[in-house]
Amino acid sequence: MKKWILSILLVVVLASLAACGSDSASSKQEKEEGLLSDGKLVVGVTAGPHEQILEKVKELGEKKGLKIELKVFNEYVMPNVALAEKQLDLNVFQHEPYLNAFKEDRNLDLVKVGDTVNFPMGIYSTSVKDVKDLKKGAKIGLPNDPTNGARALILFEQAGLIKLKEGVGVKATLKDIEENKNDYQFIELEASQIPRQLEELDAAAINTNFAIEHGFVPSKDSIFIEPKDSPWVNIAAVRSESKDDEAVQQFLDLYHSDEVKKFIEETFQGSVVASW
Repeated sequence: MKKWILSILLVVVLASLAACGSDSASSKQEKEEGLLSDGKLVVGVTAGPHEQILEKVKELGEKKGLKIELKVFNEYVMPNVALAEKQLDLNVFQHEPYLNAFKEDRNLDLVKVGDTVNFPMGIYSTSVKDVKDLKKGAKIGLPNDPTNGARALILFEQAGLIKLKEGVGVKATLKDIEENKNDYQFIELEASQIPRQLEELDAAAINTNFAIEHGFVPSKDSIFIEPKDSPWVNIAAVRSESKDDEAVQQFLDLYHSDEVKKFIEETFQGSVVASW
């Protein structure tokens, strides 16, 4: 009888230990599946201001115990592709209309997790100092991707160069130009290449990060610029499975710190605006 009771107790103890081991393994697996399973957060950025700001965030992260590795890109396609393919944990380079159009076009499961900064788009020229001085038939460049192209067209309308069909908004294309009294020729180019081709154009709409990378000071060198309260705010994006990850919140807290805001204000002098 005693042997029988001892046998039962032994089975119960072994079962309990197995359960504990299973729970421990489960917890370990769950921890390993988080974004910091390899000890660092891999963040994709475009070269220029985004990279400069993220270097500051990285510096703060080292003090707060969050290791950040930056992957720098020179165009707008691969940062989202790399994020979807899990080569990145998070990216910071785009505004929400661009993300929405990109993920719909490629069927990617990416989501916004927070606002970052605003880069007012400007019109630049090496031949005139004012948009009013552009001659009839002038060649004007703009980005060839749908969202930044629409943004440029809205900017051209704000500058009085054209008139768009009513209500087209962020989906505007060249076909939506309703009025072009001066017969301007609009030339679509890859956004990052426009600064290099500016001398071949009479004017062009250039994204601020590429303008700064080329040596322009947007608030001084542009001949027309978006207002500072422009709705085209840049964002941080992740795969939807990671939106609630603790490391993502740590990153956003660092980005939205007073130290980073001060860095942006002192470094860019109004050409890049903190959006929080």
